[in-house]
Amino acid sequence: MLIPDAYAATFVGLVLVGLFVTFLREWLKPDVAVMGAVAILLAAGLLKSREVLGVFGNSAPITIACLFIISGALSRTGCVDTLGEWLAVAAGGSERRLLAALMLTCLLVSPFINNTPVVMVMIPAVIAVASRRGLAPSRLLIPLSYATILGGLVTMVGTSTNILVDGVARAQGLAPFSMFEISLPALVMAAVGLVFMLIFAPRLLPVRETLTQQFTGSGERWFMTELFVPDNSRLVGRTLREARLSDDTIQVLNLVRGEAELANPEPETRLEAGDRVVVHSHSSAVMALRSTDLVGLQGQPQAGDHDLETLRRRDVVMLEAIVGQTSRYVLRPIRDLDLLTRYGIHLIAVHRRDASFSEIGDDFQLQVGDVLLVEGTPAQIKRFCDNGDLFALTEGRQLASRRHKAPIALGTIVGVMLLAALDVMPIEGLALIGAAVVVLTGCITSDEAYKSIEWPILILIFGMLAISIAMRSSGLDRMLAVQLAELGQGLSPWMMLSLVILITSIATELLSNNAIAVLFTPVVIGLAQQMGVDPRPFVVGVMFAASCSFATPIGYQTNTLVYSAGNYRFSDFARLGIPMNIITWLLCSVLIPLFWPFQS
Repeated sequence: MLIPDAYAATFVGLVLVGLFVTFLREWLKPDVAVMGAVAILLAAGLLKSREVLGVFGNSAPITIACLFIISGALSRTGCVDTLGEWLAVAAGGSERRLLAALMLTCLLVSPFINNTPVVMVMIPAVIAVASRRGLAPSRLLIPLSYATILGGLVTMVGTSTNILVDGVARAQGLAPFSMFEISLPALVMAAVGLVFMLIFAPRLLPVRETLTQQFTGSGERWFMTELFVPDNSRLVGRTLREARLSDDTIQVLNLVRGEAELANPEPETRLEAGDRVVVHSHSSAVMALRSTDLVGLQGQPQAGDHDLETLRRRDVVMLEAIVGQTSRYVLRPIRDLDLLTRYGIHLIAVHRRDASFSEIGDDFQLQVGDVLLVEGTPAQIKRFCDNGDLFALTEGRQLASRRHKAPIALGTIVGVMLLAALDVMPIEGLALIGAAVVVLTGCITSDEAYKSIEWPILILIFGMLAISIAMRSSGLDRMLAVQLAELGQGLSPWMMLSLVILITSIATELLSNNAIAVLFTPVVIGLAQQMGVDPRPFVVGVMFAASCSFATPIGYQTNTLVYSAGNYRFSDFARLGIPMNIITWLLCSVLIPLFWPFQS
């Protein structure tokens, strides 16, 4: 060991502090930062290679990966899409009725399906329904995320945090949680939370324009037109500006000259005979050119009398697409995507956090949660989204339609849940069998199954499990438990539990919920042992608090997704989220001791 035993706990603590600062400052992606921390602990001799390799045998991440695949199968077979269609029917014309239908839908489905794909599929449905009823999506998307978070608490497979805490607790010698052990208190919290949102969300949430609304003014339809410069054109030798092809109503996206292709040419670029020019314009702008006899249709008898000939015209649409966790476009510069040449689409703007960018340079790198405003034909945009694993927000992404296999996917998740509840087999074994069933029966292809797994989350979990080993071997977890016991000296177990829940909730708002779950679970088990009480209520407290992230958009993945999709500001989450955090904190403090007494 390179670090003496006396300083081992201090060194591990410093590595954790550095890791948390990296999370907060976003210097690196969380999974990369965690693996860097593991590498430092390995180099310092505070982790052994066999210990790091041993975390890959932990059942929790494997279970989570298999449930990602089953959730992907439920999406691909249209099970979640059906909920969006039902939402449109049930919503009626009232905003409050739509809000109630939305939250109840999410509460029903998220205990059984990972909440991230639920939110990804429901966002386009919510935006579409809101648009048809003249409502702002920003009034609905935060409640969508919060409802899935509350629903995920109801079963052990509802969220990866539940599975992870159970796995860490089992490794510490606690009995495993049953499938529905946490359901009753979670349902009470969900009911109170939904009633609160139904009353106060319409009063506290703002009206925000979507990215499409910000960048489209009059609403006049846009067209993409391909023009040809014939040999006898009077425009040969003139600039695009002189040819009236570069102004506020018309723009040249692409100029093809022989084998060469020039994207977004300058207005002073001169035209040559044989040039093909792809222009983007309002329909009125092309009609104005036609009225001057400048543009004609190729193949018409009088085509030779025109200086430009129309080869083809295509209706184009503007569409918002969100960059997901598994997108291959993450951290790639715009120049590498080659959008115009490869897909024939135009990137108009990118929304990230509180800012929208309309001037996008070649070195601009996309991040998870970015919303892209792209323009092109529906077929071109679909190909772009499918290739990069983006999710269209304003049109609804067309997934492979396998609705006839929906009963298989539904039967699989129901079978996993029931058999786990009956203790027929551990959940990890049932999840593996379930994942195999949906792939072998064609509910989801093998490529789609790999894409449905959120690999950054799994890498983060594996890394944090390794760091928790270093905490245990260095004695840091015991030191933290003793410090926490001294901090709460004289407090009753109930008050100490309430303090643990509050600290976990605050930490989750700033850092990764899964990272907090892994680190805090062994600490609170040690704390309970120091106090001479049953650790189970404290473990449940961490389980609930690590998932109940409402006050910021960075504490939970679904918050990050709706943050960009709804064009929210950071403070919008605090308006509704801080009261939600206080409510769940108080309810957890009261309910947990009732269901899990301190003295077993």
